[in-house]
Amino acid sequence: MSTSVDTAGAEPFVHPALFYRDAGEYLAGTVPFIRSGLAAGEPVAVAVPGPNLALLRAELGADAEQVRLMDMTAAGRNPGRIIPGVLLAFADTHPGAPVRIIGEPIWPARTDEEYPACVQHEALINHAFTGRDVTILCPYDTRNLAPDVLADAEATHPLLIDGDGERASTGYDPERIIAGYNRPLPEPADAAELTVDAANLAEARFLARTHALRAGLTDDRTADVELVVTELATNSIDHGGGTGRLRIWTAEGQFVCEVHDQGTMTDPLAGRRPAAPGQYRQRGLLLVNHIADLVRLHTGTRSTTVRAHFHL
Repeated sequence: MSTSVDTAGAEPFVHPALFYRDAGEYLAGTVPFIRSGLAAGEPVAVAVPGPNLALLRAELGADAEQVRLMDMTAAGRNPGRIIPGVLLAFADTHPGAPVRIIGEPIWPARTDEEYPACVQHEALINHAFTGRDVTILCPYDTRNLAPDVLADAEATHPLLIDGDGERASTGYDPERIIAGYNRPLPEPADAAELTVDAANLAEARFLARTHALRAGLTDDRTADVELVVTELATNSIDHGGGTGRLRIWTAEGQFVCEVHDQGTMTDPLAGRRPAAPGQYRQRGLLLVNHIADLVRLHTGTRSTTVRAHFHL
């Protein structure tokens, strides 16, 4: 298997999925992509799960020193953080230059709760990078990922690569994925609840802190929870009708805080664009994406719900 992505089309952004069955196919599809980029003098970054990162580091040898290497299980544990904190963070440091990135946001250990955010992320990459001279190669483990996941990969990537070569995806439809996974979030079994407005933000922070400490979060993570609740509640006050419903609970090793309001989110990349220098407003959801371990979101014509998870 070789990866010789055709970048001669009118659209400079290229977003192929690499379907691999084993370590040999993984290396055959990724290492030539990396080395051809280095040979051309292009900046190259790799953000993949730890075992695959170790595999690539060993195969690249001394060439690994020229590549920005990141463990995606840490850098991208929240899929909402990957576009601003990994992909754009790297590409924006090389303005005007062709950039190559390998990003593997979906691996077999991803949970059912994480997956909708993962696949929406893959679809939104196409919005975030249209018009930019960037190639993002996304590997998929065909032996250990479910058939539905691989079908979704064909919908989020216009180009597919496997042992038989390259082909255009006949199922490419990222808008269907963005809309299709914008689903109401499951209701918690039990939650502390508070209606938040401009007069009781302090009470909301106190509620969040009390429950976070009771759940066993460290002082640092408790401070993160307070910041997340403040940002989400402020967004509801400013953009969601003046109030928001805060709910807090723990379940299956997760501390969860959620804010629901009467606003509608129309920008699919909200919270996924890096803040501009000196930008102090309208970056609340971006901060939440950077801080939380997982962010799930549902928006409709009359309401928006944002749910932030913290691992206990």
